[in-house]
Amino acid sequence: MNIEQIMNRMVETCRSHDTLSVAAGKMWERDLGCLPVLSDDGQVIAMITDRDICMAAYIQGRPLAQMVVSGAMSKQLYSCRPEDAPIEAEETMRQYQVRRLPVIDSRGLLRGMVSLNDLAHEAERQLGHKGRQLSPQEVSATLAAVCTPRAHRELVISH
Repeated sequence: MNIEQIMNRMVETCRSHDTLSVAAGKMWERDLGCLPVLSDDGQVIAMITDRDICMAAYIQGRPLAQMVVSGAMSKQLYSCRPEDAPIEAEETMRQYQVRRLPVIDSRGLLRGMVSLNDLAHEAERQLGHKGRQLSPQEVSATLAAVCTPRAHRELVISH
């Protein structure tokens, strides 16, 4: 089993020069929480979430139509490859506290998206099968890690 077998291939995207209004509109229309951000040559360069957009609007105090995606998108891109095992994607999600990963090929092109929900469904499907690759406990631990506020997590780690 690999990520390519469970990923979503129909992925909405945006560009770094799009306005936040365009990105928010795509998220609203498709009921999405994030979008991969593509460069002009089609490579994935970042992710932008609905929270990123809200925080940019709050901090900058300007209409979404006056701000661009590049000013609010993530500075660090976490991703996986189509040939990765689900457990590898789960470990990346847990480590970096993200719910979704773009699936990127060796050229940096978007091939799909995999979410924590996709991994949970795969873990459930594997229940009772010999040689399963992903356990419900692992998915549960990742969900707990993703839902822990970063500030709280840093306090726990430092003590």
